[in-house]
Amino acid sequence: MISLILSTATKYLLPILIMFALFMLIRGHYEPGGGFVGGLAAAAAFALYTISNGVEKARDLFPARPSKLTLTGLVIALGSGLVSLFTNETFFKGEWLNFDFPVVGPLGTPLMFDIGVFLVVIGVTMNIVFTLAEE
Repeated sequence: MISLILSTATKYLLPILIMFALFMLIRGHYEPGGGFVGGLAAAAAFALYTISNGVEKARDLFPARPSKLTLTGLVIALGSGLVSLFTNETFFKGEWLNFDFPVVGPLGTPLMFDIGVFLVVIGVTMNIVFTLAEE
């Protein structure tokens, strides 16, 4: 049974929770947070939407298939480790660009790794949520 109150509240909560998840992803670059926590917050937002509106509407809203999101995240996280091999450094050594991006700070492979973990956590969690919601 779908609750009108929960469905209406989720419509407003989803963008706020997604922005919070992105904030946690970027903040975790230098402070507590990061890809895992941000991914869990984003997955919680979509899980709440799934509970309040049903799995079919949630699948329509979700930007990609969860398995493809997981695979993309794994490739990005692994790619962040491979960058250092091209500069004759050890695997997963942090490499930084000489450019400070506004709000985020200096860009480097640790942020790339966090983005990969963010996508993996969302993909795996949403795969579990969608599977459980369909049963």
